[in-house]
Amino acid sequence: MSGPGEPYDEHAHASALRPYVITKGRSRPTRNTISIETLLVAISPPRALPVSATREERALVRMCERLLSLVEAAAHLELPVSLVKVLASDLVDSGHLSARSGVPKAALPDPQLLQEVLDGLRRLR
Repeated sequence: MSGPGEPYDEHAHASALRPYVITKGRSRPTRNTISIETLLVAISPPRALPVSATREERALVRMCERLLSLVEAAAHLELPVSLVKVLASDLVDSGHLSARSGVPKAALPDPQLLQEVLDGLRRLR
């Protein structure tokens, strides 16, 4: 924003307003289960987006025809991750995207067990 006596900076004003418009004024996603490593994929068969869908929502659904993480989608869209999180959450809620979380920590193998298996395999040589 410009101060008193400074020229009006239209670009700065537009860039501040744009995220607000893209997310329809929201700063938080409707789901707290979507994180940066969440994998997004478009629902098959694809559902038509409403005519009110933003350019960014359309691009996100298109790029998620193949499995893509939220952070990768944000990078491709050149948008903040927090903004893409709101968009992805809305698209999951509307049935256009499916979100897949990573493997829960409880389901990961014990590092000690993995080391023992590795040591055993090395002894077989």
